[in-house]
Amino acid sequence: MHTLRSQHLLAILFSVALHTLALLLVGGWLPVRTDKPEPAAPDESVMFLQAVPAPPEPAAPPDPQPPATLAVDPAPEPVAPAPAPAFMEAPPAPTAQEWALAASYTLKNSKRYRYTWGQQVRSMMGTAFEGPDQGVVRLRIEIAPDGTLVRLETLWTTSAVAEQLARKAIENMPQLPPTPTGKPLVFEKTISFQPFDAEGPPIYKNDCLPDPPVFGNPYVWDGRSPQGPAVQPTQQTPDPEALEECLRQLPQDTVEAESAHDRRQLEQWRSDRLGR
Repeated sequence: MHTLRSQHLLAILFSVALHTLALLLVGGWLPVRTDKPEPAAPDESVMFLQAVPAPPEPAAPPDPQPPATLAVDPAPEPVAPAPAPAFMEAPPAPTAQEWALAASYTLKNSKRYRYTWGQQVRSMMGTAFEGPDQGVVRLRIEIAPDGTLVRLETLWTTSAVAEQLARKAIENMPQLPPTPTGKPLVFEKTISFQPFDAEGPPIYKNDCLPDPPVFGNPYVWDGRSPQGPAVQPTQQTPDPEALEECLRQLPQDTVEAESAHDRRQLEQWRSDRLGR
């Protein structure tokens, strides 16, 4: 009885082992030997790539908030400075020598004395600036034989400032020398107080010649006198000896005097039509 039970147990174990081996073969769990040799594995080189992460981009700074400012008016645009006005300094006062020569010149109503007197007045008026104060003043003057001012009259003026300065200079003038003829000297004088006009010295080369005759209209009739052509004055012929003596006393004209004379002639006789 015991023997039969042992045999039956062995048979069961053998059957279980046989089924287990078959399952392993079918499932491929056991290696199966074949006659074909396995191919050799090719040479392979292994490369290792290391990925380096890119540096992070700097973060953009936040937009600055403008500080709160008070509303102010915009600054005015710069203005170009105005050009400096033109000016002319006063001429130097006549020297004692010039006054001595002027006091000895008797021709043409003491011509040199009158010019020197005008230079003395203009030198005391100061610098003339371009602007509303510039201008000219026309005066009538009477000087006593001893050089004292007797009368001063304003004929016309283009500037009240120029007239005031001229009168102030005349009142404060130094003692003048006696007149050349020893008689009262009456004359008219224009004083220019402008930055572009200066009175030039006169010329004396024609002072020994007689004055040209004054033209008179021969056809003018006053309604009372007898009608007829008026007698025209004739040119006087100077005495040769007196003319020669007078020419020896004339001063030498300067280049400035000639230039001033030409400028006065041009201003007097020029024409817009001729200038074209």
